[in-house]
Amino acid sequence: MKKIIVTGGLGFIGSNLVDLLLKKNFFVINIDKATYSSNLYNVKEFKSSKKYKYIKIDIKDKKIYNIFLKYKPLGIFNLAAETHVDRSIDNPDSFIQSNIVGVYNLLECFKKYSKNNNSKLIHISTDEVYGDILSGRSHEKYPYNPSSPYAASKAASDHLVSSYVRTYSLSAIVTNCSNNYGPKQHPEKLIPKLIYNIMNNKPLPIYGKGTNSREWIYVKDHCEALIKVFLKGKIGEFYNIGSNTNLNNLQVTKELLKSSKKMMKLGKKVKINFVKDRPGHDIRYALNSNKIRNKLNWYPKTNFKKGILLTLKWYFENKSYYKSLSKKDIINRLGKG
Repeated sequence: MKKIIVTGGLGFIGSNLVDLLLKKNFFVINIDKATYSSNLYNVKEFKSSKKYKYIKIDIKDKKIYNIFLKYKPLGIFNLAAETHVDRSIDNPDSFIQSNIVGVYNLLECFKKYSKNNNSKLIHISTDEVYGDILSGRSHEKYPYNPSSPYAASKAASDHLVSSYVRTYSLSAIVTNCSNNYGPKQHPEKLIPKLIYNIMNNKPLPIYGKGTNSREWIYVKDHCEALIKVFLKGKIGEFYNIGSNTNLNNLQVTKELLKSSKKMMKLGKKVKINFVKDRPGHDIRYALNSNKIRNKLNWYPKTNFKKGILLTLKWYFENKSYYKSLSKKDIINRLGKG
């Protein structure tokens, strides 16, 4: 059976990717150091599968190499990362450690392991490396201009991967994706936080005036794209993965409220509450994903309206998910600067 390693597989995108890989009959080794945003709840439906193995380890640990040797994976998807912009404003250190030092160690271990085989490393990054895109859409050759310590740490990791491809002929590909949403996302992020507040009759906090625009993609569409890049992508290339659909935070909130009303009676406190903006908050991200569409024939299948309903349905059916998290991680406001 073909073996794949997913780093960060207890997290949001990672656990959805593990699920999809298992359904496509891969044997999946999930490597995760189990931080606050990791959650065993995310893998409960397949933790007893004979095609699944979880190993608790940090990607900074040199013993990762021994895991490569033992399991001999055909592919490694690197999703292990600190990802919350507000946390990176409060304390950038863990972002530097995971997203730069961790990726450096992963590359060194993979370089040694992949000398005598055809394995590939897919490094998953973000549209935030491009910074503010006030008009148009950023393509793969667009200059990096990160605004937050989080985005800067991801930009650094992308450059590291790219340099190893050029210097050491490493078999690696970088993907840059737009904002993901869907089941199993930690409620420090906008959509699951709003869902939590809707379910618990709390006000809905929106930064500034709610005009910050993001390109939203349903997580399962993103995971399909990652597998396509692994199977058909060209070594050394960068691929943008996006939906081509931008919505500002106010539009997202209104769509959520509209869909929530189909599932429950909203409490009196469920109202939009504008809060102080985060420092350096980018106004707009927008990706040009023509390359992956034209070269690999990938297209997103889930529009925002359908995706939000699927997301809401999952959270409503998995209310115990929120109980598996620390309450302060759900409620506390971070990144005030």
